[in-house]
Amino acid sequence: MAGGKGANQAVAAARLGAEVSFVARVGQDALGHQAIENFKADGIITDFIGQDSERPSGVALIMVDNAGENMIAVASGANAELSPLQVDGARGAFQEAAVLLLQLETPLVTVSHAARLARQAGMKVILNPAPACELDDALLQNVSIITPNETETEILTGILPENEAAAKAAGKALRKRGVETAVITMGEKGAYISSPKVEGMVAALSVTAVDTTAAGDAFNGALACAMASGYQLEEAVKFSNRVAAFSVTRLGAQPSLPTRQDLDHG
Repeated sequence: MAGGKGANQAVAAARLGAEVSFVARVGQDALGHQAIENFKADGIITDFIGQDSERPSGVALIMVDNAGENMIAVASGANAELSPLQVDGARGAFQEAAVLLLQLETPLVTVSHAARLARQAGMKVILNPAPACELDDALLQNVSIITPNETETEILTGILPENEAAAKAAGKALRKRGVETAVITMGEKGAYISSPKVEGMVAALSVTAVDTTAAGDAFNGALACAMASGYQLEEAVKFSNRVAAFSVTRLGAQPSLPTRQDLDHG
């Protein structure tokens, strides 16, 4: 079944109507070829997807419990070979785009390079810091919006955002490190915004979760789409909460990601 954080986020944004160029790396194998065909079917520009002749396409094993919560084991494969040089090959897309959406299933040096190029081009940079790891301030200072979940927030700040007061403190800590805005995702509680103009919780929609796989990717893809479309931050987060809530009512990663028509009729 198709997946991968960057892939999911690209598909989420494209299905919601964004024009998406995807910079990625897959293997020269059946999974890689199929992934590219799937991206094309969703209207994603695939010109900047490299195919690695030595490393296989990345794969993941996902286990989902009766409450819809998941555990994921990842074999990175070609993802680990995405290089700054390949990002440089996509400079044309950087000049034309409004938002760069990043995650951490590719090398940190490449993520940092892409963030720096995007800020130089005047783009907004959204960083979903997942899978969770320590990050240096040099990267964070090129980030417009960071979107950690509770676990990622604790790793980056030492503060577990188990309630609104803790989320406020964590958001302040992230901004002190150089990030312009923090949007801390807190599952069924919603998302906490910490920014120069907006501070507070945006409630999640109440739904019965079947599978939470890719809920965070749905949120981030929706956020990138909304910000590129000119939404104000709070409205963008409300929209992203709605998309994430819809996604958990369906099984799978990319199969769960909604279109605008799905949202209108869901």
